[in-house]
Amino acid sequence: MDDAICSVEGVEELPTDGPVRVAITPVAADLLRTIVDKHGPVMFHQSGGCCDGSAPMCYPAGEFLTGDADVHLGDLVVPGLPDSPVWIGRQQFEAWKHTRLTIDAVPGRGAGFSLEGPEGKRFLTRSRLFTPEESAALPELER
Repeated sequence: MDDAICSVEGVEELPTDGPVRVAITPVAADLLRTIVDKHGPVMFHQSGGCCDGSAPMCYPAGEFLTGDADVHLGDLVVPGLPDSPVWIGRQQFEAWKHTRLTIDAVPGRGAGFSLEGPEGKRFLTRSRLFTPEESAALPELER
């Protein structure tokens, strides 16, 4: 395994600085590079269900309007790309606040409004509970 890649519970992730609420796999980072090359900087919003299930939706940066009903989980950091902010609805965050989300990519068709739609791959979210140590290390306002 590449030294620049971490493996958490069998899911490879790009390394992060300490415990974070959101991370990205190498496969998703490659897809993100393709999308940013075509569309410029992007943002994600973790869908809460309905038509697109619980998929992370990828939009051009600033195109999805966020507000008081949303929580900024953090930024996906991929070398060579601008950081990509990841948002989630506040109610969904309350249910998932003890969970680390990992953005991954798999073959298939993306959601209709998400930028990866025509790429032959789709983003998906993998999750795991924070360890007690990770939870304690998260900033107080984000617990």
